[in-house]
Amino acid sequence: MQFSLKRSIISTSVLAGALASVFALPALASSHREGPFIANQPKVDGTDLYMFRSYEAGRQDFVTLIANFIPFQDPQGGPNFYQFDQNGLYEVHVDNVGDAKEHLSFQFRFKNTNNKLTLPVGGKNLSIPLINSGTISAVNDAKLNVRETFTIDMVTGDRRRGSKTRLTNSAGGSTDFDKPVDNIGDKTFGGATGYEAYANKHIYTVAIPGCGNGRVFVGQRKESFYIAVGKIFDLFNLDPLGAEVGGNPNNLEGKNVSSIALELPIACLTTASEPVIGAYATASVRQGRLINPSPRGTNSASKEGGPWAQVSRVGMPLVNEVVIGTEDKDRFNASKPIGDAQFLDYVTNPTLPALVQTLFPGAPAPTNFPRTDLVTVFLKGLEGLNQPKNVVPSEMLRLNTTTPAAAAGAQNPLGVAAGDNAGFPNGRRPGDDVVDLSLRVAMGALCVLTGDTDKLKVGCKPADAKAGGAALTDGVRKTAADFKVTFPYLNTPLPGNN
Repeated sequence: MQFSLKRSIISTSVLAGALASVFALPALASSHREGPFIANQPKVDGTDLYMFRSYEAGRQDFVTLIANFIPFQDPQGGPNFYQFDQNGLYEVHVDNVGDAKEHLSFQFRFKNTNNKLTLPVGGKNLSIPLINSGTISAVNDAKLNVRETFTIDMVTGDRRRGSKTRLTNSAGGSTDFDKPVDNIGDKTFGGATGYEAYANKHIYTVAIPGCGNGRVFVGQRKESFYIAVGKIFDLFNLDPLGAEVGGNPNNLEGKNVSSIALELPIACLTTASEPVIGAYATASVRQGRLINPSPRGTNSASKEGGPWAQVSRVGMPLVNEVVIGTEDKDRFNASKPIGDAQFLDYVTNPTLPALVQTLFPGAPAPTNFPRTDLVTVFLKGLEGLNQPKNVVPSEMLRLNTTTPAAAAGAQNPLGVAAGDNAGFPNGRRPGDDVVDLSLRVAMGALCVLTGDTDKLKVGCKPADAKAGGAALTDGVRKTAADFKVTFPYLNTPLPGNN
């Protein structure tokens, strides 16, 4: 299915002012610092989730899931750089039934080991203040002062009470995997191409009991989300009907992020009767924390215990930023999809149309309240595209695994809206322009798409969305050509010397 992204006769000044109101919320950079609590917990702040049929050559029978954490990383963030929280629990959940519950979870736990590298100074050996003592090229290099490792548990059923299996490295059977240190700088890795060669040594083949092999990579990547953050926060100081490409700079171009990437056989993720899977990523910390000056030689300044408390949740992009109200952002981050009925009013009666009509009487805005179109795309999936047969409405990223992957050169960043059914909202690929698409859907694009006969079954019609034909944009665009075409797809992180 396709729809036209034609410009409308909407007044640019009126629309810009109207949109400014919604962007006055705390954040729009996907899920970067989107809630009051998580802004103080950057190590467990989930930023983006991607899920798509692998389009690397020969990997068409696999699904790639990438969960990003730790936002706004400056490349020069030494001497400690950006490590995962060894007291945290990072999870990627899959619902392969459609009942808003996790049926597979992949849990990641991290451990930092101080290698206690020293240098002789005046007859005494003293601990060095840096994360490395020389150039690095090997996994667990002897010149690395802090070794970061992780384990992966696959849980079938409920994330806390289900059956747990620890995944192993197919080469040797180890259950401990090394994470590459962040891109400290070109000198540390022997040149501009040294880091990627080093990082690629940390792509592991993992054995999945009863299901063959998959791949995993955990490490720093160049920030994959793209958006004109600066202009948006300056009261939407741009032309929302302007150039879709090159109209504004990507303000995240100079940042890095930490990624957990999994490539899993489709057969591992689906059931015989349901090809559509839903996914969301979470991070949790222990409920109790005792601040404790670290004993010498340790890397922890606290003691933690008690049950796990979920503090971050990411599924569909931009939900907690421009859909959930400020007072409920922390509640959303702590919730599970099965409980999403408590947030339903934010979807059926979103604040953007009300703000437009309150601040700019007569401005074009969707009028179909309750917004059944938003319920469909955010909570159920589009029927015939990525909606499970017996779906329970809940917010998560959904992918129809029977839709063939589009090769990088054939991908359209506007996804399904431009006739590329392998793209957003049928999953999400790195090159999909979810900012432009989310703006358009919020302003009623689905009501225009569905036509007078409601062929998409979203419960509205073109007359309900006066602005729904507008090609809203932040002026920033990337495509699959801007990313790698092999696992883990996201680009080499920027070096600290940049």
